Amino acid sequence: MKHINTTFAILALAASSAAFAAVTFESFDTDGNGAITKEEASVNTRLVEIFADLDTDQNGELSKEEFAKAQ
Repeated sequence: MKHINTTFAILALAASSAAFAAVTFESFDTDGNGAITKEEASVNTRLVEIFADLDTDQNGELSKEEFAKAQ
């Protein structure tokens, strides 16, 4: 079920890719620690909506690899 939710989240994000067109991992990772927290993601409503689905290891942060799935 988690895989299906992630797939839907990625498809939904792709449909709104204009919102992510010029967005990079580094633009969200404002403290430069190599992860995007929920607080850092809060600047983008769409990323907040799909955060849990992208956070595949469920550690409360998005790694660069997890974030790349949204691109």
